[in-house]
Amino acid sequence: MIAVLGAGAWGSSLASIALANGHNVNIWSRRGSLSLANAVKDADIILSAISMKGVSEVISQLQGLTFPSHTIFVSATKGLDPQTTCTPCQIWQDAFPDYPVVVLSGPNLSKEIEQGLPAATVVASTIASAADMVQLLFSSSRFRVYTNPDPLGVELGGTLKNVIAIAAGVCDGLHLGTNAKAALVTRGLTEMVRIGVNWGAQQETFYGLSGLGDLLATCNSPLSRNYQVGYQLAGGKTLAEILIHLPGTAEGINTTEVLLQRSQQQNISMPITEQVYDLLQGKITPKQALEELMLRDIKPEYQY
Repeated sequence: MIAVLGAGAWGSSLASIALANGHNVNIWSRRGSLSLANAVKDADIILSAISMKGVSEVISQLQGLTFPSHTIFVSATKGLDPQTTCTPCQIWQDAFPDYPVVVLSGPNLSKEIEQGLPAATVVASTIASAADMVQLLFSSSRFRVYTNPDPLGVELGGTLKNVIAIAAGVCDGLHLGTNAKAALVTRGLTEMVRIGVNWGAQQETFYGLSGLGDLLATCNSPLSRNYQVGYQLAGGKTLAEILIHLPGTAEGINTTEVLLQRSQQQNISMPITEQVYDLLQGKITPKQALEELMLRDIKPEYQY
């Protein structure tokens, strides 16, 4: 049995895939009638698709429960903890050290998956058998699942790209053209790799589905909430106005602040992230952010 925690668009999409594959699925949400304890009772897989801000609270409730020894925890949340800068997988693993934790992340716009359009994703764990099990449970003719031994890299790829997606939305909102956007996304990937490797992730992971793949999907689709934040900021709306009408959570807003904090602690250059942060804080306008990036000191593309 699979317990899906979170009945938002992403959790519902993953639950639908599992149901279509013939598995028994319980879906839990804070607003539902099913209790958390009953939702996860005897679960083989506990999949978390809740927002970053709710992860610690749900974990604290689960820690008082008993699970079968073969239970696998799967994290499908994209974000960073503002207090510790930990990823969701790290938080789950700290809470349940005796159980395998698998990260699920990729270029997966939930509305397209709901429509039955083909997609691919990555499941990653340091325990290969756990990743293989999750791969089997969710693979279908419409949803291709790959395994990866670098859960941190897979998770960071899906998390850090949200910051670049906000910048990409600004780029399109200002009608800056294809050349500018190509440069922005490429340099954004460079930032992701730079801090990701410092974090302990494998560089090659960022050039796979959960890094470059997710970056391309999120930076090029109005279905992305993070893209919409940037696009509407470029159109003159304030962040508060955007969030009132935004369905779901744009995790990139919180991630930007946490990412900037970590980059400053590690003395890592993150110019796009810095401009996105100042823009979200209302310190600069979208056009001023562009000027700051274009007028930076000239330099080699790669620094060895």
